[in-house]
Amino acid sequence: MKLFRHGPLGAEKPGLIDARGGLRDLSGVVSDIAGTVLGRDSMARLHALDPSTLPLVAEGRRIGACVGGVGNVVCIGLNYSDHAAESGMKVPGQPIVFNKHNGAISGPDDDIWLPPGSQKMDWEVELGIVIGERAFHVSEADALQHVAGFCLVNDVSERAYQTEYEGQWTKGKSYPTHCPVGPWLVTPDELGDPQDVDLWLDVNGVRRQTGNTRTMIFGVAQIVSYLSRFMALQPGDVIPTGTPPGVGMGQKPPVFLKVGDVVTLGGRGLGQQRQKVVPTP
Repeated sequence: MKLFRHGPLGAEKPGLIDARGGLRDLSGVVSDIAGTVLGRDSMARLHALDPSTLPLVAEGRRIGACVGGVGNVVCIGLNYSDHAAESGMKVPGQPIVFNKHNGAISGPDDDIWLPPGSQKMDWEVELGIVIGERAFHVSEADALQHVAGFCLVNDVSERAYQTEYEGQWTKGKSYPTHCPVGPWLVTPDELGDPQDVDLWLDVNGVRRQTGNTRTMIFGVAQIVSYLSRFMALQPGDVIPTGTPPGVGMGQKPPVFLKVGDVVTLGGRGLGQQRQKVVPTP
């Protein structure tokens, strides 16, 4: 099953993709793709629906972030050894954890804002985990039972804010529009093995990133279990799981985003995103 959200920013409605790829409106069934709707029982009820009985969504309607009411965006850094190498950092022995502010979340095709004076805004295609059931001190064996699904995430990063300013990475990761999520929330049965997902990203039509989640240092189940030792993950929390090599700061010489650039990215079974870089309004 693939779920999505459609409509104006801040007023998105829930939707479901039918077997032919048609966009169906779910607002007569659930209020949003958020919170308890992401739990096992609720998701099972959505699975049982006949999509043909649902109204079609009008063509050209904006697609929003695929999950609403996100409380936390908990990220895993340097989770591909070749990305760690291009970043000039050692391969971590435990997951590196940081946060993006939830105000950074945007739709998959919304514009990306370039912060005033920014010279080092970068791209990162990632597999995102969406939590469906509260996860606290869960084992790796049970971790996937707490996952509602998966999505595509662009972990947009302002590298100067991230690495040249004192403190944590969060301020280099949290600018509004710097967390495009979606287009789809793909349930585990629909995606298949989350450790075999091809990921790619282009800038202005030039391929910059190509990778597969099989080369992640810490896999999905390990990440969920590990995080649940330190925090109680809640339904709707999004966990970007790290990026393969090819980010802008790893190019020789480094290449960063500027106004007018177009970023496109995708993943096997996850759909595609397209963003244009614009000045902050």
